Amino acid sequence: MDLAPGIQSALHPRGPDAEAIAHLTWILIGGGTAILLAVLAIAAFALWAPLERRAWAAKRRFVIGSAVVFPIVVLTALLIYTVVVEASIGKRGGEPAVRIAVIGHQWWWRVHYLDSQGGLDFVTANEIRIPAGVPVELRLESVDVIHSFAVPNLAGKLDMIPGRVNRLRLHAHAPGVFRGQCTEYCGGPHAKMAFYVVAERPEDFEGWRASQRSPASAAQDALTAQGQALFMSHCVTCHTVRGTDARGTLGPDLTHVGSRISIAAGILPNNRGTLAAWVSASQDMKPGNLMPSMNIFSGEELRALAAYLESLK
Repeated sequence: MDLAPGIQSALHPRGPDAEAIAHLTWILIGGGTAILLAVLAIAAFALWAPLERRAWAAKRRFVIGSAVVFPIVVLTALLIYTVVVEASIGKRGGEPAVRIAVIGHQWWWRVHYLDSQGGLDFVTANEIRIPAGVPVELRLESVDVIHSFAVPNLAGKLDMIPGRVNRLRLHAHAPGVFRGQCTEYCGGPHAKMAFYVVAERPEDFEGWRASQRSPASAAQDALTAQGQALFMSHCVTCHTVRGTDARGTLGPDLTHVGSRISIAAGILPNNRGTLAAWVSASQDMKPGNLMPSMNIFSGEELRALAAYLESLK
């Protein structure tokens, strides 16, 4: 999938809330620049203009008007405009078409898709798929420390606080892939705690959602069967693969990991080579993360394990 232009940039909005934030940003930047230029022009005039021509700048009326009245009027107007814009964010589009709970962990994202009653539909990790053209509500939580959820192309950022649920709306105008990031320092490899939001046509999203509800497919050949056996003997304490005996909850749900565009919380492309490298040397790639480097496997075993993980689509 191709990344959207201006990826992870608030200045390249691809949704209504992000557009409102970008518009407010440009208003504040433009207004601040105009005021700065005016102040510099007056300062230059006061320093270098002939004495008889700059005497008016010392008059009480000018000093009070420029130093008291003007700042009060301008800052009050900007404050009111900012409050009005912020009040409109997250209110567009009516009822959300999809509700998703995103739980922050050190240093990855657990993603729960919810059904129409608010119950759990299915679980994924480190990637959020949404239908384009409709609002989606995210329920943001944390199980350890304060994280902050930000996908600048689509919305502003919002903190994820242990013991509290915050809500954020995403609304993508059109299909695309957008990068997000944890923007609150949460210890260790915080800078490598990313994710992707994939906006799809509604019909494509429904097809993806139906496939995610199903359990993992069985091993297709001898190589993936070998990889599945290795996974079941070494990885089930931490990971879940629905449809198998793997029911661990310490790490990401890997039921359909092969269908994701990245691994390791958005830092590596998802392919057989990176899967094998991550399993064998995760601490070299993301020092401090909670998955140990599994350097107990031979090269052949790593190839089999990666083939199995890649087959989970």
